[in-house]
Amino acid sequence: MLKENYEEVQKKITEACKRAGRNREEVTLIAVSKTKPVEMLSEIYDLGERNFGENKVTEKEEVLPKDIHWHMIGHLQRNKVKYIAGKVALIHSVDSLRLAKTISEEAVKHNCEIQILIEVNVAGEKSKFGVSV
Repeated sequence: MLKENYEEVQKKITEACKRAGRNREEVTLIAVSKTKPVEMLSEIYDLGERNFGENKVTEKEEVLPKDIHWHMIGHLQRNKVKYIAGKVALIHSVDSLRLAKTISEEAVKHNCEIQILIEVNVAGEKSKFGVSV
């Protein structure tokens, strides 16, 4: 079932790219694997996927192949940055300048570059994370 779902998503991405006049190689599928067991990740990996979205990178990064591009998704606490520096391809939810500075400091310590996306709280909701517009 997992293989069929994965192939269906790949097919939909290809079709959407054709409709939009985009090159399929410009679009990255990220297999969100948080809460899923390593066995499921291995199955998708064996189908050719190399981009995985996680909120607990270190637990799975240690036991899975090293050519995986880990994407840190979900809220990231500053005290956890030291554990993922040098292990992630992209952090998707940088929600404060303070967190960005911590990431920068850890990148220097690990002699690596860490790509980030800034999370913006467009609605200005107090219950949501993100920087203001």
